Amino acid sequence: MRGIRLGSLIAKPFHKAWSAVRAKSHKHFMLGGGRGSTKSSFISIATVLLVMRNRNIHAVAFRKTKESLKDSVFNQMIWAINILGVSDFWKVRLSPLMLVYKPTGQRVSFRGMDDPNKAKSIKMPFGYIGVTWFEELDQFDGMGEVRKVLQSTMRGGEDFWNFYSFNPPNTASSWVNSEFAQSVPNRLTHRSTYLDVPREWLGEAFFVEAEMLRKVNPLAYENEYLGKVTGTGGAIFTNLTCRKITDAEIKAFANLREGLDWGYALDPFCWVRLNYDKTRKTIYVFDEVFEIGLLNAPAADKIKAKGEGARKITADSAEPKSIRELQLLNLRVQGAKKGANSVAQGIKALQGLHSIVIDSERCPNAWREFSMYELAKTKDGRFINDYPDKDNHTIDATRYALEDDLSHEKGSYLLM
Repeated sequence: MRGIRLGSLIAKPFHKAWSAVRAKSHKHFMLGGGRGSTKSSFISIATVLLVMRNRNIHAVAFRKTKESLKDSVFNQMIWAINILGVSDFWKVRLSPLMLVYKPTGQRVSFRGMDDPNKAKSIKMPFGYIGVTWFEELDQFDGMGEVRKVLQSTMRGGEDFWNFYSFNPPNTASSWVNSEFAQSVPNRLTHRSTYLDVPREWLGEAFFVEAEMLRKVNPLAYENEYLGKVTGTGGAIFTNLTCRKITDAEIKAFANLREGLDWGYALDPFCWVRLNYDKTRKTIYVFDEVFEIGLLNAPAADKIKAKGEGARKITADSAEPKSIRELQLLNLRVQGAKKGANSVAQGIKALQGLHSIVIDSERCPNAWREFSMYELAKTKDGRFINDYPDKDNHTIDATRYALEDDLSHEKGSYLLM
């Protein structure tokens, strides 16, 4: 520990924040920033050091859902332990997720906020919870939900460090943007971007992708990479273009994709066909089947009647029986891979496109769903950075269609 030079591990813009952490001048640290701003790296390093330097405290990292813990805050904390060169002093447990500081038995625990009341059940073998981290704060339902947790964790001690990290949503009315703009006693707010970070830390490819998005979609670049608020409402897709797609264009399309979202009684059977122009970072949605109460056999007939299209259809993998039925009806259907956070990744990838062109005459349902899709709201009408699972059938089908084009690199939401 004595040989560690934190200046080489923490980006320069965070040096003042680290000084405030050490001086105990604040109990709350709210860090907003764009992609690659290293705010999560700073918090994970700070958490490890705080636990190791304060023998009576433990730490808890929170995400909105428990499924996202392992691939985010848990792995981030292991990274911090390794980069600090102290892995020999820590034990890693996978069930439940936990990191234990061997010399003292102090813990770093990980919890999903599926039920805020569960925070009351967090018990430590000694001492108290001195450090909390709320990662992806914008996905929580508001500061009221967070305060409910803190009322349970901020007990039994004097020194507390509560960290909050998030990428600012593009809508100004999002609760987290409003909260970030407020001056609150005992809270330090901090904003950072990838431009503040040594270039070699992120790698040249990261800067190439950022520059590409800056050129093709400046608003998306400012929000995703610079952390700026670029929208005023709850609209999720601000890169839509509604226009007629001509027969000549369709004939020239060379990169076709097809996606399928299942439905029957309440939700519609939904199939879409589109073209993906990789060079222009644009998709063209020009064909759809959208119908409630449609059985698989007549659905297959309707798709076949649309003529030759892509070589395969990527469908929601939740219905293997239906996939097999369409395969027996001579359609090349495969199940989507999905995976943790695939909905958010797919939507953010679509947001990052230069344009989503939809022919509203050919695809009225796709245009309606894409243009009217908004962020979820709290009970008092405030937008939160969450994607509602309703009226999004063509959006899901589009995500499935483009699944093989989605970059699966850590933290990437780009279409390749």
